[in-house]
Amino acid sequence: MLVWHNYRRAGGTFVASGSYGRSVHDEPIDPFAGDPADPAFAVDDSEERPLPLSPAERQDVLDDMADLEVFETLLAPRGIRGLVVDCEDCRIPHYFAWDLLRSNLKHLLDAGRARVHEPAFDPDPNDYVTWEYARGYADGHQDSLS
Repeated sequence: MLVWHNYRRAGGTFVASGSYGRSVHDEPIDPFAGDPADPAFAVDDSEERPLPLSPAERQDVLDDMADLEVFETLLAPRGIRGLVVDCEDCRIPHYFAWDLLRSNLKHLLDAGRARVHEPAFDPDPNDYVTWEYARGYADGHQDSLS
């Protein structure tokens, strides 16, 4: 998204300047990146650093990403916006749009741990299905093609 300070006046009209469109991020940009006053420096997370995913765990995440592509292909045209996951930590359902879930799985592959999460703001539960429902739908679709 362009912000006002990225515009300059040229011949009576405003044109975009700066670095718009040069890179797109899958995740939110750290607002403290490169800031020596970053409050995260005060946190000692040396014990919290995750171990790399084992080959089996890595393959499970890759399988989940492949399943997610199938689920989205089959369910998005039917108005399903993503998946709902029951969170074991906070015990409330989390609604993930297709792109966000894909980004979270990619982050898990890259970083070895899941992102910190928050519940979605006022989602319509009718727009989301569980992983199990999506898998059953995909299996039923595959069976109907046989």
